[in-house]
Amino acid sequence: MKKRTPALVLLSLLTLSLLSGCNTVRGAGQDVEAGGEAIQRSTY
Repeated sequence: MKKRTPALVLLSLLTLSLLSGCNTVRGAGQDVEAGGEAIQRSTY
């Protein structure tokens, strides 16, 4: 059990970082899209 604990902790941290990274990239994509839409509206 002692040998598995560090591996489980590492796996948990890796999973959490990947999930938070997906949210960050998604949010950045939404920000870029909103900026593009604002530019399009200003050209009309």
